[in-house]
Amino acid sequence: MGEIIAVLSGKGGTGKTSVCAGISTAMAQAEYRVLCVDCDVGLRNLDISLGMSFDSVLSFQEAIREQSDASCAAVHPVYPTLKFLTAPVNYTADQIDPVAFRAFLDRVERDFDYIFLDAPAGIEAGFHLAARYADRVILVTGADPASIRDAGRAGEVLELMKKTDVRMVVNRISPKLISALDMTVDDIMDDAGLPLLGIVPEDPNVVLAAVAGEPLLQYTRRGAAAACRRIADRLRGKRVRLKI
Repeated sequence: MGEIIAVLSGKGGTGKTSVCAGISTAMAQAEYRVLCVDCDVGLRNLDISLGMSFDSVLSFQEAIREQSDASCAAVHPVYPTLKFLTAPVNYTADQIDPVAFRAFLDRVERDFDYIFLDAPAGIEAGFHLAARYADRVILVTGADPASIRDAGRAGEVLELMKKTDVRMVVNRISPKLISALDMTVDDIMDDAGLPLLGIVPEDPNVVLAAVAGEPLLQYTRRGAAAACRRIADRLRGKRVRLKI
């Protein structure tokens, strides 16, 4: 049975979706069977970060409606062990039946090692939809005070949901930024009240890869791409040194 991992953030602008795509493609590079599900109902951007914006992709709501298994998911053009379902556009998150969503996950999880659910920012219905059935949660934050505060609040909500395996990724970070803010990564962990899974540096290649229509890990091996590979290694239980 596959492990369901929800990728969440307390606020927008943290780069949550690019982190989700980076970790997912790192798993696929290692030949794990991966399903990415965009749960940002009504918006959807995960296809861009995956390098699949020109592919024909069904939504997870179509898979639910047809009671389909993983065979309806689009296969990544570069990573054949990675499949993708996008978010429905003409819905709101609170219109998604959580029982039907659970049944959908039950049908597909036997076919994958990892299922990544990319949730919308904030702590509204889409957050709860993705987090409710997750085995593990990755909470993505920036280093700015607003992001840290909102990550802390999201962590409190997850605690009320009885989620015990919640770890934080600090994204878009640089030594210069940390110095200017007069803080350390330990300070961020203390303020958010969450254990650290990884640090992802600020990297212009994230945007350049999206513009080129390529997944980040295909576009470059350095910077944010290398950080996402390290995070994927940690998720698989490897001991990997934290670094910016």
